[in-house]
Order: sequence, then structure tokens, then C-alpha cells
Amino acid sequence: MSLEPPTSEDERWLRRCLELAAEAARADEVPVGALVVIDGTVVGEGRNRVEERRSPLAHAEMEALQAAFAAVGEKRIPTATLYCSLEPCFLCAGAILHARVARVVFGARDPKFGAVRSLAKLLEDPRLNHRCVVVEGVMAAASGELLRAFFRDKRPGRGGSDGPVG
Repeated sequence: MSLEPPTSEDERWLRRCLELAAEAARADEVPVGALVVIDGTVVGEGRNRVEERRSPLAHAEMEALQAAFAAVGEKRIPTATLYCSLEPCFLCAGAILHARVARVVFGARDPKFGAVRSLAKLLEDPRLNHRCVVVEGVMAAASGELLRAFFRDKRPGRGGSDGPVG
């Protein structure tokens, strides 16, 4: 599969991801939000909870996927679209592939951990037995600003340069 343009619904769902990301920021978590949508219905949503759960596995995408599996009663969701405010990392990209998600739509790129565009194109790797359609850059400016503001506040004097979007 390959890059495709956004649909009319993509911005709508990314707005919800940004709401979840803002919730994460208010909880002192890196502001990332994610949704799983099947046939126009949200079946899972999540936000970063790494600090709250004291687990590097509690990424927004993982939370959304777990909720979706519970809602549909399946471990594979081949008709799903996963929306995320930030480019998924290797951990989340692996889970997305194992879940057989059809489509991934994300906002901002993550030059330090991104496994969909920035450091690798894992979701489209022809060596794997599943690939996803990828749509990037939806609401990217808003997502990037939310992340930059979070890291600016966390790391005064360093300009927030250690955050995911530089």
C-alpha cells in the first residue's frame, strides 16, 4: 500500500485525537492522542499514559488498540483506521501491523522515534505480510505546536528541542 490523500473524515477524527492529546498534556503526559475507527464509529480511543501507568507500553495508539480489541472482541481489525496526532513509533507500528489495521492517519512526524515515515516506513515494508495505507500531515501544525509547547514548558531554557517534533 502507499501514501494516499486524506478523506473528508480524517480532519474530524484528528481533531478528537488532539482533544485526547490535550488531556494527556493536562495529566503531565506527552500530548499524543489516538482513535480506532471502524465503519465511521470510534471503537477505541487512547492518550499517552506512560507516566500514569509507569509503563513505556502505555502509548496512545496501544491504549486505543486495546480498547478496540475489547469492543469488537477480536485481536485483528482489518477494516479499521487508526488515527494518531503523532507518527507512530516502532512499538506502535508493530502492534498496528499485528492487528492488521487497514489504514493509518497521523498528524505530525516524529523525527526521533517515528517508524512510519521519519526513521522507517515500517507500515509499508514489502518484506512484511501486512501493509497499511498511510495518510500523513492531517492537522500536523496543531499537533506539532501542542508537542512543542509541552516540551517548552517541561524543559525551560532548552527550547523544547528534545521533544518529538524538534
